[in-house]
Amino acid sequence: MKQQELTLLLCLIWILTLLYGEMFAYRVPPFFTCSWPHLHRTSSKVQTDSGSKQSDYVKVAVIADPQLMDRTSLHLPPKSRPLEIAEFYTDLNMRRSFFASVMPFKPDAILFLGDYFDGGPYLSDEEWQDSYRRFRNIFGLNEQGQYNDMKVFYIPGNHDIGYESHHSTKPQVIQRYEEKFGVRNYRFTVGKVDFIVVDSQTLDGNRQRHLTSQTWEFLKNMSVDDGVHPRVLVTHIPLYREDNTSCGPDRSSPPINQRIHHTVSGSTGYISYQNYVTEDSTEYLLDTIKPKLILSGHDHDQCSLTHQSKFGPVKEQTLGTISWQQGNLYPSFMLLSVINETHSNTTEESLLSQLCYLPWQTHIYIWYAVLYVLTILALLLWPTNSTSLWHQCRSIASNCKEILSGILSRTDAKEKDEDANYEYEMIWDVGGTMHLVKKPRNTPIVNSSEQSVGEWGNAVMRPTARKNAAQEADLSVNVGMISGTAVDPLTRIHPSRTGKSRMKFVFQRLLRTIRAMTVIAVVNVPLYMMLLFKDWD
Repeated sequence: MKQQELTLLLCLIWILTLLYGEMFAYRVPPFFTCSWPHLHRTSSKVQTDSGSKQSDYVKVAVIADPQLMDRTSLHLPPKSRPLEIAEFYTDLNMRRSFFASVMPFKPDAILFLGDYFDGGPYLSDEEWQDSYRRFRNIFGLNEQGQYNDMKVFYIPGNHDIGYESHHSTKPQVIQRYEEKFGVRNYRFTVGKVDFIVVDSQTLDGNRQRHLTSQTWEFLKNMSVDDGVHPRVLVTHIPLYREDNTSCGPDRSSPPINQRIHHTVSGSTGYISYQNYVTEDSTEYLLDTIKPKLILSGHDHDQCSLTHQSKFGPVKEQTLGTISWQQGNLYPSFMLLSVINETHSNTTEESLLSQLCYLPWQTHIYIWYAVLYVLTILALLLWPTNSTSLWHQCRSIASNCKEILSGILSRTDAKEKDEDANYEYEMIWDVGGTMHLVKKPRNTPIVNSSEQSVGEWGNAVMRPTARKNAAQEADLSVNVGMISGTAVDPLTRIHPSRTGKSRMKFVFQRLLRTIRAMTVIAVVNVPLYMMLLFKDWD
């Protein structure tokens, strides 16, 4: 393969890799791996009543835990270059995921399950406003945090407003959240289903405090107002489950058990962290809300399980994070089809969900690093000659053809060799019918004396040739010794010349590698920068 052909081949490989990793990988879910779950239904009743599956359901895209990186994520100084680079690539990945993987499904509404920032309770007002600006840019929201052509709903997360321990010391955390995202406990309706949003961060606090009492008052009102529509309970923190409860096949990490931390201030204890809602609060929510489905986040990994309530089994789906930097190598989102008619027969038809996975960004960057190493090794070690790649391909094809034809001809040759050792004799029987009888061929026996003579004759010349060659070698050595210089017949190149040739070969390979890498970089770096910033405003 010629040097130019090797460089062009590597350039092509890098171009295809960058196009896939920076663009086409994000278009895989909407075209190949995911779709709205109601499109897979085969119920003839729905098609007969409305004539269209599309109009029977409201399409809701569910997103959990974007958790934008900030100075609290990596403990880097604010406005430092490493922090800005980490924020840029994390934000860019989520923006691509949203616009290239989620938006092509054309949802009617977006539901965020909390944790929009990483260090929300610990950020200053200026830092918090900057994170909010980044959040709106990633998901294409206007100044009011809304969309012009579809609805959007929010719930608070522990990384947004903190737990009970933050509420008593930093009341501004709640205030600035509600100014941008709205109230923390509310109900909204999509299609013919009611969604009950509960601030789970204040649910298990002291009920004598203002924020916790607000949450419990809201729940009491929901128990009195028992609507006719099916209900979905939306909470950031998942409901209680026993330790080591299985989360189903979609989970990639071990299950997390219940853990509650308290902070003591004076003689008062405050909740500072919890993995799940307490068992008592969980039972109250199930008995009061009577949900048909529970949506939660917080865990950063997928979990699907069933709770047992007084009114029957209730399925909870914990959605993994959409960010590739939050401990989950397989980020995801959910497509939720909500019934838009009142005569649905079963709950299963009212709420249909589909988990969709996003590109494995970590694997893409690992492949970039591996391809970089392979490119350097190929340029350094791959042998090059004057034969073009096309001719080498033709040579390989012809060699394969010869090998194949040789394998196929072995059987015929074997049959011909067997027939050569036999002869056929015609014999007539009494009735006058002719038969062919196969008999071994009479091969002449070679006289052993003649064979030995031939071998002896051949053997006479070989020792003589060796003897003459040895004499000539001895003579050359003697002449060298007489002249005062020892001549080594095996050494034809001086050692210093060999070392220089090796150094020259290494230098040429290094120069060739640098020249080829420059060409590859000139072609692919502008392409990478164009793909990098085309999705960023």
